[in-house]
Amino acid sequence: MRNLVLQQAIIRAQGQDSILKRAIGRDWKGKLSLVLYIVAIVATLRPSWIAQAIFAAAALIWLIPDRRIEKRLVM
Repeated sequence: MRNLVLQQAIIRAQGQDSILKRAIGRDWKGKLSLVLYIVAIVATLRPSWIAQAIFAAAALIWLIPDRRIEKRLVM
């Protein structure tokens, strides 16, 4: 979540034409992670393995490297 807040702060400071905004695009991985974290927190009211599985799924999403920013900076 901190990353999402930091990204938004940088984009606001640099403007809508910032390199970061163009690089991250719609940022589906970041938004999906945030949703999964919130769902996992709510899921702690159920058996703990459900929340643990959701947290593991959020972590697994990020095993695939996200090279959007690197690609934009090289161009």
